[in-house]
Amino acid sequence: MRLNNKLLVLFFGLSFILNMSVLSCNTKAEIPYVAPYAGGEDEEEEEEEEQDDEAPRTFKLLSLGDSYTIGQSVCISCRFPEQLKDSLIENFNSQDIFSLEIIAQTGWTTTNLKSAIASANPTADFDLVTLLIGVNNQYQNKPFSLYQTEFIELVDTAISLVGGEASNLIVVSIPDYAYTPFGQNSNSETISAELETYNNYAQNYCNTNGLTYVYITDITQQGLNNPDLIASDNLHPSSLAYSKFVERILPFAIEKIE
Repeated sequence: MRLNNKLLVLFFGLSFILNMSVLSCNTKAEIPYVAPYAGGEDEEEEEEEEQDDEAPRTFKLLSLGDSYTIGQSVCISCRFPEQLKDSLIENFNSQDIFSLEIIAQTGWTTTNLKSAIASANPTADFDLVTLLIGVNNQYQNKPFSLYQTEFIELVDTAISLVGGEASNLIVVSIPDYAYTPFGQNSNSETISAELETYNNYAQNYCNTNGLTYVYITDITQQGLNNPDLIASDNLHPSSLAYSKFVERILPFAIEKIE
């Protein structure tokens, strides 16, 4: 009888252990498997986009004009096209590359500039072009009708050099040298009146044709009250004056190539 009791205890003990093992196995089988997270396609696309955003871009700038563009009597980095390029660099990605080409010389009229562009034969893939011309037409007493004709021709040429994108042209008004010691030695009132005629013509043409025109003449008209705006030759704008030009030109330049 005692043996049977022991067998029964052993039987029930083994049954209990087997049941618990089965239950344990079943419990483990019900736990879902979760694979390690390796990142989705969206994340990969975002990473690629971030890399693309960081890729350096190249911008080509072209400035056409005369002494006011080449920067007569100021340092190379002081002339307004160089200051404009430096300001653009500060406002864009540090990896972006800006190159600048200048076609300009002191004393050039519209006719001279046309010939120089034809000789230089620049490429037609610039991103931005500035045009400032006309003072020597006035100074050399050229017929105003010549300016009227050749200004339009130069505008058309400038547009062709930015791939036909007229919105990427900036026409800059002619400074008023009547407000310099040099200009005061001549008939300053006549100088100002004639240059106003030139500037009004250019501005009206730009407005009519949807072109960007930046007026900087009033800056140079402060020259007698603020000699720091005049270069050492007592005629041309100083580096400070050119920096003020750039303050007005820069917002348009950023908008055009951004």
